[in-house]
Amino acid sequence: MNLFAEIRSLVIDSLQQMQAQGDLPDGLSFEAVTVEPPRDAAHGDMATNAAMVFAKPAKCKPRDIAERLAALLSADPRLASVEVAGPGFLNLHLSSQLWADVLRAILTDPAGYGRATIGAGIKVNVEYVSANPTGPLHVGHTRGAVFGDALASMLDFAGYEVTREYYINDGGAQVDVLARSVYLRYLEAHGQDVAFEDGTYPGDYLIAVGQALKDKVGDSYLDKGEQFWLQEVREFSTGAMMDLIRQDLLALGVKMDVFYSEKSLYGTGRIEAAIEDLKSKGLIYQGVLEPPKGKKPPDWEPREQTLFRSTDHGDDVDRPVQKSDGSWTYFAPDIAYHFDKVQRGFDQLIDVFGADHGGYVKRMKAAVSALSDNKTSLDIKLTQLVKLFKNGEPYKMSKRSGTFVTLRDLVDQVGADATRFVMLT
Repeated sequence: MNLFAEIRSLVIDSLQQMQAQGDLPDGLSFEAVTVEPPRDAAHGDMATNAAMVFAKPAKCKPRDIAERLAALLSADPRLASVEVAGPGFLNLHLSSQLWADVLRAILTDPAGYGRATIGAGIKVNVEYVSANPTGPLHVGHTRGAVFGDALASMLDFAGYEVTREYYINDGGAQVDVLARSVYLRYLEAHGQDVAFEDGTYPGDYLIAVGQALKDKVGDSYLDKGEQFWLQEVREFSTGAMMDLIRQDLLALGVKMDVFYSEKSLYGTGRIEAAIEDLKSKGLIYQGVLEPPKGKKPPDWEPREQTLFRSTDHGDDVDRPVQKSDGSWTYFAPDIAYHFDKVQRGFDQLIDVFGADHGGYVKRMKAAVSALSDNKTSLDIKLTQLVKLFKNGEPYKMSKRSGTFVTLRDLVDQVGADATRFVMLT
């Protein structure tokens, strides 16, 4: 039951009745007719602009149309009164019986009340949070998590087939740093003194991971070069961090449908397939980009790279996907990941980014447009960053220095509902 849609239908029916009686000409469009809350709640429960919309095409004074329309509407038992206001607005007061019917509908189906079907048959992928798996979620991740989850819930309530997705950034060098940091905690668990060099993660949250690694492998990694343990510790550490992140999200009331690994794109041909798809459309070429923002940094050299012709799909400049040394840019796996989404049959894609990723919007929209032949839309929502203050001064968080406030700390202190409410407002 949607009261505004129901009463708007009543207004449209009455306008059509006026047409049949010759009070309004045929051929009018009802698209601009609205039924919405009045600016002043004292004026009624709803208001309609119908008379104002048709005054000009009907060549009548809006108040004359409003008075004829009011007479028809007043006969409906769902309306207690209908009043003409100003030049021709209609203020509507709903009957007490209608309110009783609404309460009955809510009590009969509390979980389903208010649901819509506008998204029926439309598959939507909402990707949000997607924090690096190098530590627990902190308050800086909270707004994107809450906004994305609320948006996904609203779409689901409107009838869309929604998939909530988390992209695990486990393909980059930062995960090697995590593995080396856990290895130091592993050595510490064996009673060794360790020093955390610049670039490692010294946070206490890795102490338990180092101990768990010791419990699993014993002393087999002691006194060994990282070529013997880096890959295994990397996978072990990423798994431990993702378990922690899943628990943090559940504490916030967020449950993902899919956790998608960036690492799964490497060595599997998926990146190559995505680039090949763009190449088959004439969108990949060898070229040299201009210096950033038209300025030449001292170390800048014109190098030929493999470029995506993203300007053909609305971007400002073409984007590199492969470096001159043959390695992929950061953009290439993102293209492959979104190509996978397109191939999974989603009609609409929504990515929730922090405001610091605003520069990524046009290139990603261009990639999805090209990969889907303009059939799949990508909407990118930017959420503002979370600012922390300590003793009245801005407080900068850092995983590398081990100084941050975790999402779990926040939820444990104020609760999930209060956290979600504040982040949304």
